[in-house]
Amino acid sequence: MRRPHIRRVAIAVAVTTAATLPGPAFASAPNGPARVATSVSSPVAAARAAAFAHASATGVTQGDTLRAKDVMTDPDGKSHVRFVRTHQGLPVLGGDMVVHLGKRGEYLGVTRAADHLVKPSTVEAELTPEQAERKAEAVAKGDAGTARLVVDGRDGAAALAYQVLVMDSDTTEAGGSSTVVVDARTGRIRSNTPNTDEFISPSLAATLRERGESATPRTGTAPSAVAGLSGLTSAAARRYPATATGSGSSLFAGKVALTTTRTARTSYVLKDPTRWNTETRDAKGQELESFARGKAFTDGDNKWGTGTTSARTSAAVDAQYGIAQTLDFYKKTFGRKGIKNNSAGARGMVHFGNKVGNAFWDSTCGCMLYGDGDGQVFKKPLVVLDVTGHELTHGVVDATAALEPTRVDDEGNQYGEAGALNESLADVFGSNVEFSANNPKNPPNYLVGEKLGLDQKFLRRLDHPSLDVLEETIDYWSPAAYDTEVHAGSGVSSHAFYLLAEGSGRKTINGVAYNSPTYDGSRVTGIGRTKATAVFYRALTRYMVSTTDFHDARKATLKAAADMYGANSAEYKAVGAAWAAVNVTAANTPAAGR
Repeated sequence: MRRPHIRRVAIAVAVTTAATLPGPAFASAPNGPARVATSVSSPVAAARAAAFAHASATGVTQGDTLRAKDVMTDPDGKSHVRFVRTHQGLPVLGGDMVVHLGKRGEYLGVTRAADHLVKPSTVEAELTPEQAERKAEAVAKGDAGTARLVVDGRDGAAALAYQVLVMDSDTTEAGGSSTVVVDARTGRIRSNTPNTDEFISPSLAATLRERGESATPRTGTAPSAVAGLSGLTSAAARRYPATATGSGSSLFAGKVALTTTRTARTSYVLKDPTRWNTETRDAKGQELESFARGKAFTDGDNKWGTGTTSARTSAAVDAQYGIAQTLDFYKKTFGRKGIKNNSAGARGMVHFGNKVGNAFWDSTCGCMLYGDGDGQVFKKPLVVLDVTGHELTHGVVDATAALEPTRVDDEGNQYGEAGALNESLADVFGSNVEFSANNPKNPPNYLVGEKLGLDQKFLRRLDHPSLDVLEETIDYWSPAAYDTEVHAGSGVSSHAFYLLAEGSGRKTINGVAYNSPTYDGSRVTGIGRTKATAVFYRALTRYMVSTTDFHDARKATLKAAADMYGANSAEYKAVGAAWAAVNVTAANTPAAGR
């Protein structure tokens, strides 16, 4: 793991048990196998004990507390426990790790974000919280919340710092929130990072404006009604609230079925009780980051939208449909119950802000935010299916590896390999959402944003990323990838995924022609999209952390393939070949701390 990264720490703790090993027990912890783990009933307790017993490998030290964020148990009984860390009660930025256990609870290894000891020389601040808040307000140009002390373990450091949430930040699009980290001794701004993952980067928006290009997506009028879609029968509708099936006329996906909540005989809410009360609301043209402040969509006959932007509900139909399809993909493919795998519904708000030409995953809101377009470059709401799949996958990444960019420039553009991997995984799984939905009005493919109406006919593509001239996406890894804008850099791992799934060379799938090149002219044989997707998901949830770069991702996917198919399998060899074909190899792995 090299050079941790700088986005906010937004922790969704799934397991609340936590304990700090006392000093004497830590000091006497054995260096050999953690036999203590075999006698502990809980995987969390076993993994925590193993982490301290193998401190030289895991990097934990006296005064550290490990709190479980996620526990993944494999069919063969092995466990993978993801921890976040505090030191002397202070959250550690970049202190995350995954401890791997065998089926009997024995320690198998660790994947850690920080490759150095995270122990600050002091926990006494020179700055007051009020001084830190003023500095945060000045740099993020917004309203600062309460500063809290943290240990910043990113970028090879172990520094005492303040972390400040700044709302209504003028350095983020549409006045969102930003997280600022201020050095508690010197007052230096260590990072200022937006809390949203934007589908359209500031650099792309600027490029489109410079080219005078406007996205003109095709949206049709509402098709004829779908037969058989109606509310509940009179017998079933006597008790409210009740599950109902309605129809929606969307902007991009045609006529779709929607599961809604019936609250009275002629009253329905756009909330899906079969998907953990997943709901889409109206932000009313305001820059809301609180879902509770959004206005619920209601209807009298359970027929939503008109297929045109003249009805505010039309964009909501696309959003609710896309969110439902994304949840269905993750559940039926991986058994994942919701974005955080906690059986909680997903949330979206359409009509966000005034003339906002973007869509976001917002960790502060814990929801999707969709702008209506800026009226110039983007003239329609960004509620396309693969946009939703892409952005909600950022939520899945937040809940698992929490991949972070290395830096953010003054315009809000993010850089670095871990951030690029985050964007790539969002494209990979967003494309898979299309294949899972298999909607003839939105045919599945390995293109991203193909329904946005751009002149190049797509925003990004997985088979040959550099065909995206708007973002100047790259096909292959080089040392320059370390500081490449994240959407441009995403091409490295997206290309590796496509090669693993479909192989190199020419191929036509669902009427779309692909021609995937390789770095060295080698021929790669794919293992199929289903297997490739399973490998990448397992790698994300078991073997990636906040600092994972492309070479780490290669190792993670190889481990995942070995777990699933064996280290001598054709699938394992194909993973190595796919990464080699994008110039990511063991031989060219950068030195630690580059």
